[in-house]
Amino acid sequence: MDSNDTTRGLVVLAVDDEQPALEEMAFLLDEDPRVATVLKAGESTEALRILNGRRAGAAAAAAPGAGGGADVAEQTDIDAVFLDIRMPGLDGLELARVLKNMAVQPAIVFVTAHDDRAVDAYDVGAIDYLLKPLRTERLSAALDRILSTRRSGPVETVREESGGDDEVIPVELAGTTKLVPRSAVRYVEAQGDYARLHTTEGSHLVRIPLSVLEDRWRDAGFVRIHRSFLVALPLVTELRLAGSGYVVRIGSGPETAELPVSRRHTRELKDRLVRATKQAWSQR
Repeated sequence: MDSNDTTRGLVVLAVDDEQPALEEMAFLLDEDPRVATVLKAGESTEALRILNGRRAGAAAAAAPGAGGGADVAEQTDIDAVFLDIRMPGLDGLELARVLKNMAVQPAIVFVTAHDDRAVDAYDVGAIDYLLKPLRTERLSAALDRILSTRRSGPVETVREESGGDDEVIPVELAGTTKLVPRSAVRYVEAQGDYARLHTTEGSHLVRIPLSVLEDRWRDAGFVRIHRSFLVALPLVTELRLAGSGYVVRIGSGPETAELPVSRRHTRELKDRLVRATKQAWSQR
């Protein structure tokens, strides 16, 4: 079976250690006319056995005289894996990391009752993150994404560093996952163990500590200016003394925001603004 054949129905593997949840997920997948085959696994080890078995079948089909590609030994005809995150033994995230080592990997969709692992899920290449109880319309949207990816070509593992890419932050709201690109974030505000991402279109609360985003986004031009604020340095239009301390202005016009700069972060902010200005002039 050719895994790149976009005319055939999808072959999907459902993985969940809870039998009722597994049966429900398999039933809903099987009800969608775009799905041709639903395979089931009660835990990650069983899922790997199924994947390896299908991969061996693909390799046999591509043996000399049967046609096929050079990387077929690392391929499988399974188009997508729908899996829970929290499972005994090898959990869903660890299984996803194994799948990423395949030359051509199946699409990964997480189906979980926990809304606090979305960032980890997208870090391992998931194309969607669905919350239990599983809703038909969200499942349908995930299948739309899988088919869209399939039409544009197989999901190939990125082997080089991707630090320069525009990271996408998944935001859950009332069962819907909104994907917010990092480049759309103007500044981030700490709210306890959460962080609020401020964009020109509004704000989004994510369960990520500000200190984590500070470390992850440092090389992307974000700088800490206060215990409560992280800002996109290219969007800083003014740094000025106001009252007892400094403030920065982010953006211009009606979308302008003014944020406080703490004394301990003032020197670093000034240094980075000067370096950024010098770099911009040197590139002209």
